[in-house]
Amino acid sequence: MADKKTVGKVIHYYDKIGVAIVELGSVLKTGDVVKFIKGDDEFEQTIDSIQIEKTSIDSAKKGDVIGVKTDSPVKEGTLVQMA
Repeated sequence: MADKKTVGKVIHYYDKIGVAIVELGSVLKTGDVVKFIKGDDEFEQTIDSIQIEKTSIDSAKKGDVIGVKTDSPVKEGTLVQMA
C-alpha cells in the first residue's frame, strides 16, 4: 500500500471563522478531496475554496501559504494529504 501524498501542513487555525492556514508542499486545487490528519484525529473533506491574502483562487502551488475553510477544527501541525 503506497503512502498517501502529503500536500501540506496546517501552520495556523482561526477557530472563529473555521479557516486553516496551510503551507503547501505540492499543488492543491478546488475540488480535490483531502484528509486532515493529526495523531488519531482525522477527517476527509472536499476543498471548496482556496484563498491567498483574502483572494479566491482555483489552485495553489508548492510553497504557497493558503487559507482553507475546514469542516472541523484542526490544530497547528495537522498534515493535509490527498484522500
